[in-house]
Amino acid sequence: MDVTRWLVVLRHAKSDWSHDLPDHERPLAARGVRDAPRLGRWLTETGHVPDLVVCSTAVRTRETWQRVAGELPEPPSVEYDEDLYGGDVGDFLNAARRTPPEVTTLALVGHEPGVSDFTLHLAGHGEDTRQVQAKFPTGAAAVLAATGSWDALSAARLVAFFRPRDV
Repeated sequence: MDVTRWLVVLRHAKSDWSHDLPDHERPLAARGVRDAPRLGRWLTETGHVPDLVVCSTAVRTRETWQRVAGELPEPPSVEYDEDLYGGDVGDFLNAARRTPPEVTTLALVGHEPGVSDFTLHLAGHGEDTRQVQAKFPTGAAAVLAATGSWDALSAARLVAFFRPRDV
């Protein structure tokens, strides 16, 4: 019997452009600080709390995850992966395929266009993914279901899409 694996693909919350900082060092804006906890509460309410998180090394992704994790019943283990900063489909796929087999729910925290490209690579471009195709806004998350092992991940079904403005 195939085990269902849950993959949560998150885009960092709204970042602050008001300072002259390198892109990697940009923090969250006030809206991002406000929106990120909403995602944590939604993950808890929908039963998609990750066992493991792989997060980009950028300041805004790390701050997003800290604020999301603050709303979870128990924060999961977190790994930081510099390949997810500016990462493409291959980088996200590699991060997912390295996941230990005992992990049932994995979260990947990254940036556009990587998060939407990766989500659509796994779930396709059908009617069920039209919101992702239209826009994967800051602070949003796609929840995908896959069967089989992480190291063989090649396709998944989009089961939910969270946008902060919908809450």
